[in-house]
Amino acid sequence: MPPTSLRALKATVPRRIAGRRFASHGAPQYNEPSGWLFSEKPPPVGQKRQKEDWENLWYIGMFGGMGLATVLLYYKPDTSIQTWALKEARERMEARGEKVEYKPT
Repeated sequence: MPPTSLRALKATVPRRIAGRRFASHGAPQYNEPSGWLFSEKPPPVGQKRQKEDWENLWYIGMFGGMGLATVLLYYKPDTSIQTWALKEARERMEARGEKVEYKPT
């Protein structure tokens, strides 16, 4: 067997991996809590908050999308099996010449 056997390779692998930290990327990086909503200081009295460039686009997209979804769901065609079966039963009964209207006795 050659001198580089599987045992020799197996023995070197843990030494290479032992010193690495794969997912940590060093020191922890996160936003420290500041006590302000979204870590944004309120503007001084008498001044308005400056909106960021993406905020108006987000509002238009979010609420416009909800409005469009509402309209589309309101006008969605009825594709339930009950509606189809009722229509099919009426057509078959009319083809046989039977009375279509149901009147309870």
